[in-house]
Amino acid sequence: MNIQDMQHNVEAALKEDLDGLSPVEGDITAQLIPLEESVEATVITREDCVLAGRDWVTETFRQVDPELKLEWLAKDGDHLTADQTIFNLSGNARSVLTGERTALNFLQTLSATATVTARYVSLLGNSNIKLLDTRKTLPGLRLAQKYAVTCGGGVNHRIGLYDAFLIKENHIMACGSIANAVGQAKALAPNKLVEVEVENLNELEQALDANADIIMLDNFSIDKLHQAVKITNGQSKLEVSGNITDEKLLALRDTGVDYISSGALTKNIQAIDLSMRILQVLK
Repeated sequence: MNIQDMQHNVEAALKEDLDGLSPVEGDITAQLIPLEESVEATVITREDCVLAGRDWVTETFRQVDPELKLEWLAKDGDHLTADQTIFNLSGNARSVLTGERTALNFLQTLSATATVTARYVSLLGNSNIKLLDTRKTLPGLRLAQKYAVTCGGGVNHRIGLYDAFLIKENHIMACGSIANAVGQAKALAPNKLVEVEVENLNELEQALDANADIIMLDNFSIDKLHQAVKITNGQSKLEVSGNITDEKLLALRDTGVDYISSGALTKNIQAIDLSMRILQVLK
């Protein structure tokens, strides 16, 4: 996790809420509360989840008011049960309420990604298959969601367009062939991983002949996957993608592939239901 990226995430989120004003000026509803009033509050989860996003929460309240005090009772990657307390918070009432929604937005979104990831990983059981994320992330939250994937036990695929090659149908068409595309990639950046997406066994053999590092088998049937594993025979790593569901994961875990990638980990998520409760007002 990049600390500066996390800080920028928080700055941008608070700017949305406060229109670039200071917390004192920007939250007009909080101005209804006496300036000197302090509170003690707690945040709970209303459903089972895997926690992710602590640093985003801490940074949110720090940027709103460095005097606020947080007491964390769980860490990222912990499996929590409904009604479990995640953290306690105390300090100026205005500041607590100003930072509440932004902080919980980060926590509920990142915990959602971690929770889905953990469920998928559990469905893979004791297989050696690694679960990968994709670039299908929420704009501006790429690194945050990829961090959340690791909290759930998943593994990060390439971060962006710059750190690995992923040669797909349109790249192949533009380059003329799989062999040409892979050859150009290895000449351009010899130290970068080269992955090729294929749609049938013929293209698989072309990718193997081109010495691709990873071959992505897009929407292969289970029968075709077994054939692909046999043909590949360890010459390249194999990745499965396309319409990954709970049922499909159960069917895939004994195929012998190396990776399964799923955009659902970051794009098809439902925020975890969290709640902040003020326990008492301190005069």
